[in-house]
Amino acid sequence: MVKETLLHCTWLKLHRTNVGFCWGSFGLYLVSAVLSFPPSASPRKAMLLLKKKRYQEQLLDKTENQISNLERMVQDIEFTQIEMKVIEGLKIGNECLNKMHQVMSIEEVERIIGETQDAVEYQRQIDELLAGSLTEEDEDAILEELNTITQEQLELPEVPSEPLPEKIPEASPVKNRPKPELVAAS
Repeated sequence: MVKETLLHCTWLKLHRTNVGFCWGSFGLYLVSAVLSFPPSASPRKAMLLLKKKRYQEQLLDKTENQISNLERMVQDIEFTQIEMKVIEGLKIGNECLNKMHQVMSIEEVERIIGETQDAVEYQRQIDELLAGSLTEEDEDAILEELNTITQEQLELPEVPSEPLPEKIPEASPVKNRPKPELVAAS
């Protein structure tokens, strides 16, 4: 349909150009014919040629108006086709939205939002603990735990009763460094 419309539009423009060209050459022919009459020739023939010229001009004007109307109609048809494509796109988009709404209900969205907010709150608490910004309740709980630990009887290893040797035997030149402990990220 679009190809046909474009072909018709091109055809109309081509014929409009041809009509203008033909009129230009025909008008020149009539004017030269009138001017080529000798003064002694009948003015009646000259009048006839001028009337013919006037009729052709009117006919050309009507033809140009009709071609302009046809071009406007072609443009309107093309615009209507574009509007139809837009409406079809909107219709498809609406159907997709409706299918998405069927798949995901409001309750499901609210549940996901709630879970996300819980996860954000949990992460904020972890960040606060890591940053050292404990609430007063947390600090009270930590102090209480420390008091219970210090009040309990801890079993400590016995201290050796033998005197320590004064000279330490020479150790190998390799230093024993403690290896850093790896912590798994969560």
